Amino acid sequence: MVGMSGGVDSSVAALLLKERGYDVVGVFMKNWEEEDDNGACTAESDWRDVREVCDLIDIPYYSVNFAREYWDRVFAYFLKEYRAGRTPNPDVLCNREIKFRAFLDFAMSLGAEKMATGHFVQTDSSGHLMRGADPNKDQSYFLYMVHEEQLRKSVFPVGNLTKGQVREIAEKHHLPVSRKKDSTGVCFIGERNFKKFLAAYLPAQPGDMVSTDGTVVGTHDGLMYYTLGQRRGLGIGGRGDGRSWFVIGKDLERNRLLVAQGEDHPLLYSTLCTAEDVTWVGEAPAEIGQTFRCTAKYRYRQADQPVEVSWESEDRLRIRSLVPQRAVTPGQSAVLYAGDRCLGGGIVNAVLNPGEQNCGGSPS
Repeated sequence: MVGMSGGVDSSVAALLLKERGYDVVGVFMKNWEEEDDNGACTAESDWRDVREVCDLIDIPYYSVNFAREYWDRVFAYFLKEYRAGRTPNPDVLCNREIKFRAFLDFAMSLGAEKMATGHFVQTDSSGHLMRGADPNKDQSYFLYMVHEEQLRKSVFPVGNLTKGQVREIAEKHHLPVSRKKDSTGVCFIGERNFKKFLAAYLPAQPGDMVSTDGTVVGTHDGLMYYTLGQRRGLGIGGRGDGRSWFVIGKDLERNRLLVAQGEDHPLLYSTLCTAEDVTWVGEAPAEIGQTFRCTAKYRYRQADQPVEVSWESEDRLRIRSLVPQRAVTPGQSAVLYAGDRCLGGGIVNAVLNPGEQNCGGSPS
């Protein structure tokens, strides 16, 4: 059973499985009920693409509605994180709660042998989560919350391909989505105006933008609209010494957005953070209380960063980067790797030493 989004990756995944002789069923997951800014159902065009592809490659298809599960398990968390001043990554939670839980359970309940998706990841013979073959499209960062027992029930037909090869296969078989652009933006709202969308669910509270010396340099529209390291959209370019302004922090108690000038301002950098909601894909790489070295990504497509990790409790990591990191952001995920294998990770909940430029040593 293939989870089909209407995009080229999941379409080619279904095609490849069909060519390999599997009995393939395409399933479109509708996770969001709302219309877009123009009053059109955002899922309808994707559902149409799924039907066209399935008809072309001659497989049955269905649509299943997980909107309630999405609201309860993903969107409620998304809003809670924004209320707390953090910047959540709903795609990570969507994979854990919807694609590899609700949908996987649905597939197994109907007697499916395996579930398939169009993710650019791979698994080895032991069920370990491995990077996709295309380094520019590898999506293991978004799957670190998926456990090995779920991965053993899943297949990833395009994980050993590059994006270019996927499009070539789609064109060769005349799939109508061969040139469809990749989806961007938040997983459930796509490319619509994010500020307008968020304001419909959380009341905005404008406040002061304050520089490092305490000077009020502007007004923000609501702390939820900004993230650490942000430069665009601040509206204070004419102030100060002419260099660009960047968000360096949030003062939730006083509803102030903290900003500083210069792309390399020290307060944009840190070497130490903590992460909670710890998830290991398989067996933990160390015992609680131990320290180990590996690499980490603090955001998608970031190059691997050498780190020293202390597993302080079952639900808490302390991660020291051996190289200063720019704009490590609470709410985002710190995902850990040993070579090409994704170990797991956690959600950053605190940056402990902004401005710290010293490297190495043991976590204190």
